[in-house]
Parts: sequence; structure tokens; C-alpha cells
Amino acid sequence: MRAFLSGLVMLLATGPLVHHAAAEPVHSIAMHGKPALPADFKHFPYVNPDAKKGGKIAYGVVGTFDSLNPFILKSMRTTARGMWDPGFGNLVYESLMQRSQDEPFTMYGLLAESVEWDDDRTFIQFNLNPKARWADGQPVTVDDVIFSFELLRDKGRAPFSNRLSKVAKMEKVGERSVRFTLNEDADREFPLLLALSPVLPKHAIDVETFDRTTLEPPLGSGPYRVAEVRPGERIVYRRNPDYWGKDLPSKIGVDNYDEISVEYFLQENTLFEAFKKGEVDVYPEGSATKWARAYDFPAVRSGDVIKETFKPKTPSGMLGFVFNTRRPMFDNIKLRQGLALVFDFEWVNKNLFDGAYTRTQSYWQNSSLSFLGVAADDRELELMGDVRERINPAILDGTYRLPVTDGSGRDRNVLREAVTLLREAGYVIKDGKMVNEKSGAPLTFEIMSQNAGQEKIALAYQRFLAPLGITATVRTVDDSQYQLRSQSFDYDVIIKSYPSSLSPGVEQVGRWGSQSRDRQGSENFAGVADKDVDKLINNILQAKTPEDFTSAVRAHDRLLVNNSYLVPLYHLDAQWIARWKHIGRPDPVPLYGYQLPTWWDERAQ
Repeated sequence: MRAFLSGLVMLLATGPLVHHAAAEPVHSIAMHGKPALPADFKHFPYVNPDAKKGGKIAYGVVGTFDSLNPFILKSMRTTARGMWDPGFGNLVYESLMQRSQDEPFTMYGLLAESVEWDDDRTFIQFNLNPKARWADGQPVTVDDVIFSFELLRDKGRAPFSNRLSKVAKMEKVGERSVRFTLNEDADREFPLLLALSPVLPKHAIDVETFDRTTLEPPLGSGPYRVAEVRPGERIVYRRNPDYWGKDLPSKIGVDNYDEISVEYFLQENTLFEAFKKGEVDVYPEGSATKWARAYDFPAVRSGDVIKETFKPKTPSGMLGFVFNTRRPMFDNIKLRQGLALVFDFEWVNKNLFDGAYTRTQSYWQNSSLSFLGVAADDRELELMGDVRERINPAILDGTYRLPVTDGSGRDRNVLREAVTLLREAGYVIKDGKMVNEKSGAPLTFEIMSQNAGQEKIALAYQRFLAPLGITATVRTVDDSQYQLRSQSFDYDVIIKSYPSSLSPGVEQVGRWGSQSRDRQGSENFAGVADKDVDKLINNILQAKTPEDFTSAVRAHDRLLVNNSYLVPLYHLDAQWIARWKHIGRPDPVPLYGYQLPTWWDERAQ
């Protein structure tokens, strides 16, 4: 008995015994729920595993490039496409794991053949594939992984430079494993972002010069090597015949060409003409007018060019005129709400786009994450807390919609509502001009556009604003100036797109979080710094169940729409792309729509 009491006293003094179950290696990790594919899966469901390697494809883009390093700030916007590329594929560099395009956010093995983590996601351990090799034949090592994270922290651009900010300890575990112990700032998405991070070869990089732009072909572990570089004009990639990962389940049916070229053009019209001539093999179309009217050329009529429409099962995203709230006039929600009402979508859709577009009302429209038609339930209201008091009741109950105009470009009822909001913001019409009631300063601002398509929409908006005495000037600038001014937030109003996924996460911090407001190069184009927005984003990052996650995203959606940081424009419910018939594709279309890296050259079959 005495021994028992002695032991009990010792237990009480030292605290309860806690047994940590050892984490088991798994083949994949999902943000919410379980991965769709088992450990013995053979390939992703949206590829053709029997596609033969060979042939070539030519992509085309508008713009220029002056660097082959996609990870530094100096070449953030001017890196050659294909190096680290969500559209064409990561041809040269690879990440620890590969994302499935048929699930909201699930990662499968690539450089890491397995992963270990705990239920609370306090750590993640990547176990490297012993077969992983650089293009020079040397093995990919744990030292390479650690080197990459440290190098990108010191000399990389966001988001790569921020990855270690949520890591308490990064350490080598055994011969082939690296473990990241996370700190209290890490959220539940963060381990998956580590899995998406690039790995660079320690033995082939000069640390001193890494942050300088370069056209020197780099060493990677990916399926291709850089074969030819013509700065600003063309880059060619050729298959590495010794690519280590060609038989991985996450790589079967992918990277099917022996040669991939990316051709650069100064204008969209020039690119389209090159496609019509067969100099470019595929052409993603973003213009409803062109899709309806510009494809009556001989190759289409003969069947040599195929037009296809895809229906992804993803949210709409948001395109709009973004108000820079760093400008004092736009730091007024009533002003922003009033200006948003003036845009006549019905007129634009009818007169400019042949009625092809749908008005965007939510950042996650067409998905279960949208607030549209869904009243905030008890779970969502609890997540909001006092924030709910700021939100329009119609947005809270899901009935809110932007007004439908008569399509005249000056619907009196809608304009009357806009004038009421502008009056509440402190503006009145005097002598035909909308002016600040106190200072008498006219309401005027500049809309910066990047190309003819944006300019057309901006000029329409300018026309709608004029009857209210509001002067909006439109300035279209070249690509380099547009990027420079975008990164330094040097604009009044800008047209920007906010793509959305079924697994929103830390990118919301970069777009709307207070910490990104003054960080040049961030995507916080509206200049948002709002503790309530920060709170709702954090709810998304900390959600543990699919139900909590859905409620958190809807609450965030409601607040963004309520705050009118932009004038919502429109979206397509489909993806349009034209291809020359010698380019083949798989029949299954994944959740996120067509995937160019899974297509192939029919001439090689």
C-alpha cells in the first residue's frame, strides 16, 4: 500500500502519463476527410495510362520572359512558362508530393514516397523515395530538402519565403526522412503546403547568386530539361530519357511529349493567328465573342481543329473592378457599395458578349461553399460571432442578389439606389458633378487596364458612371508597367481575377489578410486590413471537419460580398479550348477541368 501511495503521489506531482501513438507512414494526405485513392492505386483516374510517349506540342502565351528561376521576386512575373507551372506542368522542378486534380485538396507521393503526421497535425514527416534522382543522376537527399527550404526562406519570394515561419524545427530523421515540427502559428492546411513546396539541388546552386535573374538552364528532378532558350521569344523542353519518376502512380499517363515548346507573342491577336496557322497546337479561349464568331476558318471547317467545351465542377471565382482601399476615398463601404451598383451587367452581356456570361454574385458560386441560397445556420453564426452584426441581413439569409437592370445602361431604379448609398457616403450631385459634400472635391478616379479586353469593360463602366457626374478615366498600360504598378499597389481601381477552389486556405491571407496589406507583391490588391476578415479566414484554416470547413468558407464569402471590395463582373460556366486534331486527350475530365499535362501527340501513338 505504501508503495502504491508513493507512486500515486509521484504521478500527481509529475502530471498524467500521455502515450503518443507512433504515426504510420501513409501514401497520401487529404485536407479534409480521406483520400479517394487507395495505397495500391495505379494511376490518377483522369489520365490515359496507355498513352505512348513521343511527339511534341507547342504552347503559346502573350508576354515575355527574362529568367528561368521561378522562385525569386525579381522574376516573379517574367519567368519562362513551364519551369514551375500549374497550367503546363512542373517540367523541371518537382515538389515533395503531387496534387490530384480530381479531389478538392489531396496529395500523393512524388519525391516523397510516403508521409507521416498526427491527427492534430503538429508535425509532418516526408520519407523520400530512394529512386528519386536529379537530372545528373545524383540522388535527391534530405539535405536537398532542408537546403531548399532555408534557401527560399532567405532569398526566395512569397509564398516560398514564408514556409518556415510556421516551423518550430526542421530535422533529418534517419537516412531518407525529414520532419517538420510545426509551431503555434501553423494551421491545418500548412502540412499540405509543405508537401507542395519545390525541392532544389544543393550541389548545383550558387547561394550567392540565387536571387539574381538567370537564363542558365537549371538542374531539376523533373521529367524535362531545358533544351533551347530564346529570351522573350521561345523556350524548348526535351524529355529526360532517364527521368526517375516515370513509373510512379502519380506520373503514369502524364508528361507524354518528347518535346514541349512555349512560344511568346506580343499580342493576343498575333497568338491566335499563329494558332490558326498551326504554329501553336492548343488555344484556350477566354472571349465569348471570339468563341462564337472567330472560329470559322478552314482548319475548323475541315475538322483539323477541334473546338471543345469542358464543364469543371469548381467554384466560379471572382473577376471585378477592385477598389484600392489604401486610397482614402475608397476606405468607405457605402461609397464602394454605391459604385458597385452602377455597373450594368445586363447591358454589357447583351452588347459585348452575345449573352454568354453569368453575373458573379459570390466568390464560390456554383459550389456548396457559396452563401447563395443558403441561410447561415447555427454553426456558421457561432463561427462568425459578433461579425454577423456587420453583415446585410439578406446576405446572412442567402437571398441577396445584385440588382438586375433593364439593360439600358442607365436603369433609373438602380441608379437611384446607388445615389442613396453615395449620399450616405457623403457625396452629392452639384452642377452635374458628384462631389464630396464637405470638401466639394469631385468624385473622380482612374481605372488601370492591361489589354484591349479589359479596356473595353472599363470604358463601359466609365459610361455607366457618367450620368451620375462621376468621372472615371481609363488608362491602359503595357505589361511591364501593369505588373510593376500592381505589385506596388499604385492604382485607384484595377481589374483582377480571384480564382477559387474547393479547398481555399492560406491564399486567402495573401488576398485579404491584414498581414499582406503592405507587403509589395502580395495579392491583397484591395488593401484589406480588417480584424473581422482575419478572424473568418482563420476559421477556414483551423477547420477540422468538412462541415466546419464549409461553414467557415460561407461566412468568409458573406463578409467579402458585404464589404464590396470590388465590383463583381461575370464568369463562364465552362472552359473553352481549341486544339489541332493531332493532339489527343483522355476522356475523363477531373474535378478541376481539363489538364494539359495529360494530353498527348496522336502522331506518336
